[in-house]
Amino acid sequence: MKPTKVTNRIKALRFANGEMTQAELATRIGVTRQTVIAIEQGRYSPSLEMAFQIARVFNAPLDDVFQYPGDE
Repeated sequence: MKPTKVTNRIKALRFANGEMTQAELATRIGVTRQTVIAIEQGRYSPSLEMAFQIARVFNAPLDDVFQYPGDE
């Protein structure tokens, strides 16, 4: 897998939401725990649909969960 420039706050959001495990998040969005790990570590960018599902789990706006660096 190719690393991505997209960063995320999934790990922080999991812990802020009752210390949700990677496995629990994976079950809620219909993927494997390994996929959640890869997304958290920035080794995989989720599809737009999956990104919205993740944001919905945390009841957060998409750009609170995922960030893309601007040209600086």
